[in-house]
Amino acid sequence: MRLEPAPTGDVPAAPTAVPSASAVAEARRRRERDQWQGRRRLERQLHDGAALRASALVLQLGLFRHRVPEAEHELRAAIGTLQDELHAVLQELRDVAGQIYPPLLDEAGLGPALRELAERLDAPLRVRDDGRRFGPAAEGAVYFAVADALAADPVSPREVTIAGSAAELVVTVTGGGPGLAELLLDRARPLGGAVCDVSTPPDETVGTGTIVARIPCE
Repeated sequence: MRLEPAPTGDVPAAPTAVPSASAVAEARRRRERDQWQGRRRLERQLHDGAALRASALVLQLGLFRHRVPEAEHELRAAIGTLQDELHAVLQELRDVAGQIYPPLLDEAGLGPALRELAERLDAPLRVRDDGRRFGPAAEGAVYFAVADALAADPVSPREVTIAGSAAELVVTVTGGGPGLAELLLDRARPLGGAVCDVSTPPDETVGTGTIVARIPCE
């Protein structure tokens, strides 16, 4: 029996499987959720690390200042200046942490965090919720969308109703103001969410009526 020679040349590569659209979308959602989890962890590191150490230093300087004789005016004044500087650093750390992921949002949820935001900005925002939690990604997406809208227009009255289930966060905003629908969509879409403009008067700008955002929860 004669053996045929082995074929020469390049062997065709096995075809590469192309990910389906649903697999690509799910991978994107996972990356987005991971980013929100990372933001929350970074905020905790700032809060539990640098901020706590700065706060402890302020207290230690205060104790040291009280031990300095009153006759040492210059030393007492210098310690007081250091305390003021540390207070400023501590506030800056808190501001940065809040821009990454607000501590109250992490600790208490979307409703309390939005109420605190509205109070801080003196914005006419009413929030209705039942205290249910929806995970850092969905809550963070809605919080920062509303925060951006309030920063752009802090005077338009709005009402935010927070509802949903373990699988989905549903946020209804009445009197959203121009741009809020787009802001919510930009935050919701990477998480697989959607936004619809339910009721906008014909003579009004899109987004000034009632907006409903639906975002899946992890």
